[in-house]
Amino acid sequence: MTARERQEQERAQNTQEHGGKVLRLRDDMPNTPKPLAPFAGSTLVEHVLAAVAASGLRPVCCVVSDDRVAAVVPGGVIVVRNPEPELGISTSLRAVLEVLADDPTVDAVVVGLADQPLVGPEVWLRVAAASAPMVAATYGGRRANPVRLDREVWAEAMGLRGDEGARALIRRHGAAEVACDDAGDPSDADTPDDLAVMERRWRSQTASG
Repeated sequence: MTARERQEQERAQNTQEHGGKVLRLRDDMPNTPKPLAPFAGSTLVEHVLAAVAASGLRPVCCVVSDDRVAAVVPGGVIVVRNPEPELGISTSLRAVLEVLADDPTVDAVVVGLADQPLVGPEVWLRVAAASAPMVAATYGGRRANPVRLDREVWAEAMGLRGDEGARALIRRHGAAEVACDDAGDPSDADTPDDLAVMERRWRSQTASG
């Protein structure tokens, strides 16, 4: 069973336990940005950034559209402002590429999401180390985050609009794949139950590791 299939199974079970109603994070925390959802003693975004930092990759950037999220970004991480998040995820990708475009030491960017806290440091490192214009992590044979974009595809990436992100480029051109089943889990946190299940899984993995 893949990570995605396991997550869907757990969601279905939890939905039954809640009488068929799916409670989303935005319902449970209507006034709190999703990256600030509590996870393992901190927040989703802090946990994800800690994993990226532990990979050794530099520079580390975090795209934000809310000052409350910017406030918890740790020192050493570049805060990139996205003034138009309502226009889709393409605006976040474009914002970070514009910041990095003038840095000649950066020849590729590895992109991930703040609501996938089980993607470990080794996943980020493996994807970054692969040599291809575009690279995607795979879990159970399925492509997921993070994704590596070589500088040669940045111009096309910055031309994306709406909710088209790196996956749109991969659909057009394909990508090299790096198996990461043993190093992480791309499950995303959309509900309070997702968070609880993923935190239990993370604590179990930490204890056994």
